[in-house]
Amino acid sequence: MSRVNPLDDLSDFQPKQASESHRKPVEPGVIEKLAVDNGFPSRQPTAATATGTDSDRKKRRRFTTGRNQQINIKATNETIEKLYATADEMGLPLGEVLARALEALRQSRSR
Repeated sequence: MSRVNPLDDLSDFQPKQASESHRKPVEPGVIEKLAVDNGFPSRQPTAATATGTDSDRKKRRRFTTGRNQQINIKATNETIEKLYATADEMGLPLGEVLARALEALRQSRSR
């Protein structure tokens, strides 16, 4: 069984005339009015979402640390909240908090 060439028969194809392809631009206000009249939602951020609050989204943490390995672990919600709270209180990235916690655990076990 051979494949059919979809471009094999283009005998009924006619390119658009130059007058068809040059349409007048539509005013942005007209487009906005049509969108509002027909119930299309706006993609512009609302005042509440543009400012954002800490309760709406997690605080962004950006640190340049040189760490380039990722770890994925499962934990309870309480444990995750404690980890983030500790990192926020100390002003450290999550990797540094984990490293310090592991070092403290090793020291306590060696005693």
